[in-house]
Amino acid sequence: MLYHSTNNHQHTASLELAVISGLAPDGGLYMPDRLLRLPKAFLSNMSAMTLQEVAYAVASWALNNDIPADVLHDIVFEAFDFDIPLVKTRNGNYVLELFHGPTMAFKDVGTRFMARMLNYYRTRHPEWTTLNVLVPTSGDTGSAVANSFWGMPGVRVYVLYPRGEVNKIQKAQFATLGGNVTAIEINGTFDDCKSLVEEAFMDAELNDAMRLTSAMSINYARIVPQMIYYFWAYVQLVRQQVDVDNLVMAVPCSNLGNLASGLTAQLMGLPVKRFISVENQNNIFYNYVKTGVFTPKPTQYSIAPALDAGCPNNFGRIVDLLGSHENICRHIHAYSYDDNQIIDTILRTYDDEGYLLDPHTAVAYRALGEDLQPGETGVVLATAHPAKLQHLMENIIEEPVPMPPQLARFLGGEMRVKKMTNGFTAFKRLLLSKA
Repeated sequence: MLYHSTNNHQHTASLELAVISGLAPDGGLYMPDRLLRLPKAFLSNMSAMTLQEVAYAVASWALNNDIPADVLHDIVFEAFDFDIPLVKTRNGNYVLELFHGPTMAFKDVGTRFMARMLNYYRTRHPEWTTLNVLVPTSGDTGSAVANSFWGMPGVRVYVLYPRGEVNKIQKAQFATLGGNVTAIEINGTFDDCKSLVEEAFMDAELNDAMRLTSAMSINYARIVPQMIYYFWAYVQLVRQQVDVDNLVMAVPCSNLGNLASGLTAQLMGLPVKRFISVENQNNIFYNYVKTGVFTPKPTQYSIAPALDAGCPNNFGRIVDLLGSHENICRHIHAYSYDDNQIIDTILRTYDDEGYLLDPHTAVAYRALGEDLQPGETGVVLATAHPAKLQHLMENIIEEPVPMPPQLARFLGGEMRVKKMTNGFTAFKRLLLSKA
């Protein structure tokens, strides 16, 4: 199957080239030329399958057998080797806890899947002495990518993060690793970090000197495994004999990759009535849904740092999947909340229901409560463990938030950081010094 650029459908690539390149040469994102709908028999029988079996079946179908079955089997079973439970809260809604992986964030599955796929392609090309993975982060992406590739032969990882905007726990998860992981602190914003990475991909000299790829959600290898979240929520609801005829999914959004994955799952046949996209004050997509105009803005920092994106880079995928603004509005209801509303939601949910939401999940939980109609079943995608923002959470609820062993193991390690001014010349020089 071929993959086209969202900027020009005439520009196509194989799955291998799309995954290795990340971005198309014209700056667009790669999308499959066609989405294959899953057989109805598969949807009917999913409830008898394990998470890994569901993941393997969906990934096989989505990738149209472009990867050998035994290779894909190993990739999937290694990426999905932890639980993703569906928890029912006291108000009757459901929370899909996506944060039980190694770095306790929903991105663990996607980055582990992608790391193994890239490694498979790397081993097919002995001439590729080193694969260089570039990733900007506001916290969770950097830690998930770094841990997924850490120690992998023939791969270097460069994590760019904005100075003063990544908390100690998140920073420790990538800056203490060393080895093939380099942490780069940029004197700028998260958007500046993204711009440096995007400029690197467009620099001919740099790409001639070293093989670059991205582990951001711009890479289609991140979209595929995140589709499985939605199928797995459906499976668990069916097992609990919950009505799934009117299923609504609430998704915390920043760069829109997770939302694009959900829409892809829907177009492949998963019966979702609609999606709820929820942002913080960086509400670029919310404004688009309300006005039909997509206008990126400078990032505003918030207490939900993983939602701090002023230019959602998967917007092109949403348009590619749904087409018109009118159709997007049919499929998606959009909401946006500021820091005070997020804090209020965390406190009310903890006091009334005994469930502690991290700030990113809190926006989706609040929106679902406001949007859900009688007769509908709502699922919130919980994206990170509250302890990843331990100090903030303890200040909000005025109680200790225990540190899970998965996070505690990073604390106390030596931080290894390269500090840079915000400018492409210095970044390019650093990369070329490693070529």
